[in-house]
Amino acid sequence: MSRRSGRLGIGIIGAGRVGPVLAAALGGAGHAIVGISTVSEAGRERADVLLPGVPVLTVPEVVERSELVLIAVPAAELEALVSGLAATGAWQPGQLVAHTAPEFGVGVLAPAAAAGGIPLALHPAMAFTGTSLDLVRLRESWFAVTAPTPVLPIAQALVVEMGAEPVVVAEADRAAYADAIAAATGFSTAIVAQAAGALAAIGVERPGDLLGPLMRSAVENALGAAGAYRADTIDAEAPES
Repeated sequence: MSRRSGRLGIGIIGAGRVGPVLAAALGGAGHAIVGISTVSEAGRERADVLLPGVPVLTVPEVVERSELVLIAVPAAELEALVSGLAATGAWQPGQLVAHTAPEFGVGVLAPAAAAGGIPLALHPAMAFTGTSLDLVRLRESWFAVTAPTPVLPIAQALVVEMGAEPVVVAEADRAAYADAIAAATGFSTAIVAQAAGALAAIGVERPGDLLGPLMRSAVENALGAAGAYRADTIDAEAPES
Protein backbone atom coordinates (compact mmCIF):
# COMPACT_ATOMS: atom_id res chain seq x y z
CA MET A 1 0.00 0.00 0.00
CA SER A 2 1.20 3.50 -0.70
CA ARG A 3 0.61 6.93 0.70
CA ARG A 4 -0.99 7.93 -2.60
CA SER A 5 -4.03 5.85 -1.72
CA GLY A 6 -4.05 7.18 1.83
CA ARG A 7 -2.94 3.80 3.18
CA LEU A 8 0.43 3.34 4.83
CA GLY A 9 2.85 0.52 5.43
CA ILE A 10 3.26 0.72 9.21
CA GLY A 11 5.96 -0.85 11.34
CA ILE A 12 5.89 -1.03 15.13
CA ILE A 13 8.90 -0.84 17.43
CA GLY A 14 7.92 -2.37 20.76
CA ALA A 15 5.38 -5.05 21.64
CA GLY A 16 4.40 -3.98 25.12
CA ARG A 17 0.80 -3.25 26.01
CA VAL A 18 0.47 -0.24 23.69
CA GLY A 19 2.19 -0.97 20.37
CA PRO A 20 0.30 -4.09 19.26
CA VAL A 21 -3.06 -2.57 20.19
CA LEU A 22 -2.45 0.60 18.18
CA ALA A 23 -1.16 -1.52 15.31
CA ALA A 24 -4.31 -3.64 15.37
CA ALA A 25 -6.45 -0.49 15.34
CA LEU A 26 -4.51 0.96 12.40
CA GLY A 27 -4.66 -2.35 10.59
CA GLY A 28 -8.40 -2.39 11.12
CA ALA A 29 -8.54 1.03 9.47
CA GLY A 30 -6.99 -0.42 6.33
CA HIS A 31 -3.30 0.25 6.80
CA ALA A 32 -0.76 -2.51 6.17
CA ILE A 33 1.16 -3.60 9.26
CA VAL A 34 4.50 -4.65 7.80
CA GLY A 35 6.22 -5.84 10.95
CA ILE A 36 6.79 -5.47 14.67
CA SER A 37 9.96 -5.70 16.73
CA THR A 38 10.20 -7.24 20.18
CA VAL A 39 12.83 -9.03 22.22
CA SER A 40 10.56 -10.64 24.80
CA GLU A 41 8.52 -13.81 24.72
CA ALA A 42 5.56 -11.94 26.20
CA GLY A 43 5.83 -9.43 23.37
CA ARG A 44 5.84 -12.19 20.77
CA GLU A 45 2.76 -13.77 22.31
CA ARG A 46 0.98 -10.42 22.39
CA ALA A 47 1.86 -9.78 18.76
CA ASP A 48 0.69 -13.26 17.74
CA VAL A 49 -2.71 -12.67 19.33
CA LEU A 50 -3.35 -9.10 18.21
CA LEU A 51 -1.45 -9.13 14.92
CA PRO A 52 -1.75 -12.64 13.46
CA GLY A 53 0.46 -13.09 10.43
CA VAL A 54 2.50 -9.95 11.04
CA PRO A 55 6.22 -10.81 11.03
CA VAL A 56 8.45 -10.16 14.02
CA LEU A 57 11.46 -8.27 12.66
CA THR A 58 14.56 -6.55 13.97
CA VAL A 59 14.31 -2.83 14.62
CA PRO A 60 16.36 -1.90 11.50
CA GLU A 61 14.14 -4.15 9.38
CA VAL A 62 11.01 -2.47 10.70
CA VAL A 63 12.40 0.97 9.88
CA GLU A 64 13.56 -0.11 6.42
CA ARG A 65 10.16 -1.51 5.40
CA SER A 66 7.86 1.17 6.84
CA GLU A 67 6.30 4.38 5.59
CA LEU A 68 5.23 5.08 9.18
CA VAL A 69 7.33 3.88 12.10
CA LEU A 70 5.40 3.83 15.38
CA ILE A 71 7.74 3.72 18.37
CA ALA A 72 5.99 2.34 21.45
CA VAL A 73 8.80 1.85 23.95
CA PRO A 74 9.32 3.17 27.49
CA ALA A 75 10.05 6.89 27.51
CA ALA A 76 13.46 6.31 29.09
CA GLU A 77 14.54 4.31 26.03
CA LEU A 78 13.16 6.61 23.34
CA GLU A 79 15.95 9.16 22.90
CA ALA A 80 18.74 6.59 22.66
CA LEU A 81 16.75 4.47 20.22
CA VAL A 82 16.04 7.35 17.85
CA SER A 83 19.62 8.61 18.01
CA GLY A 84 21.07 5.15 17.54
CA LEU A 85 19.03 4.56 14.41
CA ALA A 86 20.08 7.95 13.07
CA ALA A 87 23.73 7.09 13.64
CA THR A 88 23.35 4.02 11.42
CA GLY A 89 21.55 5.97 8.69
CA ALA A 90 18.33 4.01 9.18
CA TRP A 91 15.82 6.86 8.92
CA GLN A 92 14.49 7.63 5.45
CA PRO A 93 13.49 10.98 3.91
CA GLY A 94 9.72 11.44 3.91
CA GLN A 95 9.18 8.64 6.43
CA LEU A 96 6.63 9.32 9.16
CA VAL A 97 8.08 8.68 12.63
CA ALA A 98 5.73 8.68 15.62
CA HIS A 99 6.17 7.90 19.29
CA THR A 100 3.70 7.30 22.14
CA ALA A 101 5.53 8.75 25.18
CA PRO A 102 3.41 11.30 27.07
CA GLU A 103 6.24 13.58 28.22
CA PHE A 104 7.83 14.20 24.84
CA GLY A 105 6.71 16.17 21.84
CA VAL A 106 8.52 15.97 18.53
CA GLY A 107 11.83 17.35 19.81
CA VAL A 108 12.97 13.90 20.87
CA LEU A 109 12.61 12.81 17.24
CA ALA A 110 15.05 15.49 16.00
CA PRO A 111 17.65 12.95 14.80
CA ALA A 112 15.03 11.30 12.58
CA ALA A 113 13.79 14.70 11.37
CA ALA A 114 17.36 15.71 10.50
CA ALA A 115 17.47 12.71 8.16
CA GLY A 116 14.27 13.82 6.44
CA GLY A 117 11.76 12.02 8.66
CA ILE A 118 8.42 13.58 9.57
CA PRO A 119 7.99 13.62 13.37
CA LEU A 120 4.69 12.99 15.18
CA ALA A 121 3.88 12.52 18.88
CA LEU A 122 0.73 10.51 19.61
CA HIS A 123 -0.02 9.63 23.22
CA PRO A 124 -3.19 7.65 23.97
CA ALA A 125 -4.63 8.85 27.29
CA MET A 126 -5.73 5.39 28.34
CA ALA A 127 -4.62 2.60 30.67
CA PHE A 128 -3.82 -0.39 28.46
CA THR A 129 -4.24 -4.10 29.18
CA GLY A 130 -2.47 -5.23 26.01
CA THR A 131 -5.51 -7.23 24.94
CA SER A 132 -8.34 -6.87 22.44
CA LEU A 133 -10.37 -5.15 25.19
CA ASP A 134 -8.28 -2.06 24.48
CA LEU A 135 -9.58 -1.87 20.92
CA VAL A 136 -13.06 -1.20 22.33
CA ARG A 137 -11.75 1.31 24.87
CA LEU A 138 -9.87 3.20 22.18
CA ARG A 139 -13.19 4.32 20.74
CA GLU A 140 -13.84 6.34 23.89
CA SER A 141 -10.32 7.66 24.35
CA TRP A 142 -8.36 10.77 23.46
CA PHE A 143 -4.83 11.17 22.13
CA ALA A 144 -2.47 14.04 22.86
CA VAL A 145 -1.13 15.08 19.46
CA THR A 146 1.97 17.16 18.83
CA ALA A 147 3.38 17.72 15.35
CA PRO A 148 4.74 20.44 13.08
CA THR A 149 1.85 22.51 11.78
CA PRO A 150 2.05 21.31 8.14
CA VAL A 151 1.67 17.65 9.16
CA LEU A 152 -0.64 18.08 12.15
CA PRO A 153 -3.63 16.93 10.06
CA ILE A 154 -1.84 13.64 9.37
CA ALA A 155 -1.39 13.00 13.09
CA GLN A 156 -5.01 13.90 13.79
CA ALA A 157 -6.25 11.68 10.97
CA LEU A 158 -4.32 8.68 12.30
CA VAL A 159 -5.95 9.13 15.70
CA VAL A 160 -9.43 9.40 14.19
CA GLU A 161 -8.78 6.25 12.13
CA MET A 162 -8.08 4.39 15.38
CA GLY A 163 -11.52 5.46 16.60
CA ALA A 164 -10.26 8.01 19.12
CA GLU A 165 -10.31 11.81 19.41
CA PRO A 166 -7.21 13.99 18.99
CA VAL A 167 -6.39 16.95 21.24
CA VAL A 168 -3.48 19.16 20.26
CA VAL A 169 -0.86 19.68 22.98
CA ALA A 170 1.91 22.20 22.33
CA GLU A 171 5.52 21.05 22.47
CA ALA A 172 6.20 23.23 25.51
CA ASP A 173 3.20 21.77 27.36
CA ARG A 174 4.03 18.07 27.02
CA ALA A 175 5.73 17.87 30.44
CA ALA A 176 2.70 19.39 32.17
CA TYR A 177 0.43 17.06 30.21
CA ALA A 178 2.50 14.04 31.31
CA ASP A 179 2.31 15.16 34.94
CA ALA A 180 -1.48 15.37 34.73
CA ILE A 181 -1.73 11.91 33.19
CA ALA A 182 0.61 10.42 35.80
CA ALA A 183 -1.36 12.02 38.62
CA ALA A 184 -4.66 10.65 37.34
CA THR A 185 -3.43 7.10 36.75
CA GLY A 186 -1.27 6.91 39.87
CA PHE A 187 -3.97 8.21 42.18
CA SER A 188 -6.61 5.90 40.70
CA THR A 189 -4.40 2.84 41.15
CA ALA A 190 -3.38 3.74 44.68
CA ILE A 191 -6.85 4.58 45.96
CA VAL A 192 -8.41 1.41 44.53
CA ALA A 193 -5.65 -0.73 46.05
CA GLN A 194 -6.09 0.96 49.43
CA ALA A 195 -9.86 0.58 49.44
CA ALA A 196 -9.74 -3.02 48.22
CA GLY A 197 -7.25 -3.91 50.92
CA ALA A 198 -9.43 -2.38 53.62
CA LEU A 199 -12.51 -4.26 52.41
CA ALA A 200 -10.62 -7.55 52.16
CA ALA A 201 -9.42 -7.04 55.73
CA ILE A 202 -13.01 -6.98 57.01
CA GLY A 203 -13.96 -10.10 55.08
CA VAL A 204 -15.35 -8.80 51.80
CA GLU A 205 -14.43 -11.61 49.41
CA ARG A 206 -14.68 -9.72 46.12
CA PRO A 207 -13.89 -6.08 46.90
CA GLY A 208 -13.45 -5.25 43.24
CA ASP A 209 -17.09 -6.06 42.54
CA LEU A 210 -18.20 -3.74 45.33
CA LEU A 211 -15.85 -0.93 44.36
CA GLY A 212 -16.51 -1.05 40.61
CA PRO A 213 -19.88 0.73 40.49
CA LEU A 214 -18.81 3.11 43.26
CA MET A 215 -15.59 4.14 41.55
CA ARG A 216 -17.18 4.48 38.14
CA SER A 217 -20.00 6.66 39.46
CA ALA A 218 -17.63 8.75 41.58
CA VAL A 219 -15.28 9.33 38.64
CA GLU A 220 -18.17 10.17 36.33
CA ASN A 221 -19.47 12.70 38.85
CA ALA A 222 -16.00 14.21 39.24
CA LEU A 223 -15.54 14.43 35.49
CA GLY A 224 -18.92 16.10 35.16
CA ALA A 225 -17.90 18.65 37.75
CA ALA A 226 -14.61 19.21 35.93
CA GLY A 227 -16.49 19.85 32.69
CA ALA A 228 -18.84 22.28 34.39
CA TYR A 229 -15.92 24.11 35.96
CA ARG A 230 -14.25 24.50 32.59
CA ALA A 231 -17.44 25.82 31.01
CA ASP A 232 -17.98 28.29 33.86
CA THR A 233 -14.39 29.49 33.54
CA ILE A 234 -14.77 30.08 29.82
CA ASP A 235 -18.07 31.92 30.31
CA ALA A 236 -16.59 34.10 33.01
CA GLU A 237 -13.67 35.11 30.80
CA ALA A 238 -15.75 35.72 27.66
CA PRO A 239 -16.37 39.38 26.78
CA GLU A 240 -19.93 40.62 27.05
CA SER A 241 -21.81 40.85 23.77
